[in-house]
Amino acid sequence: MFYEAYHKIENISNPNGPEKEYSVVGNICETDTFAWDRKLNEVREGDYLVFKNAGAYGFEMSSNFNSRYKPAEVLVKDGKPKLVRRRDEFEDLLKNQIL
Repeated sequence: MFYEAYHKIENISNPNGPEKEYSVVGNICETDTFAWDRKLNEVREGDYLVFKNAGAYGFEMSSNFNSRYKPAEVLVKDGKPKLVRRRDEFEDLLKNQIL
């Protein structure tokens, strides 16, 4: 939000749905807005959105800020998904604590 990055977002669950305008926000910080008034194919509960670039929501810039888990990473090759890194679990937040 601060540097006005453009995040390419697609609804892969409903790619042929009618276009509607959405503001797409995250849940880590109060400023986590990925898109304002963005036209996307209709988003329904349970749909999957692909963020082509997601900043700190992707593993490469992630942290455990606010005790958030680091995300899983999935590689899609030839149309087939492959888990390449599992998502954090609660124990991962605690594993390096000494006290």
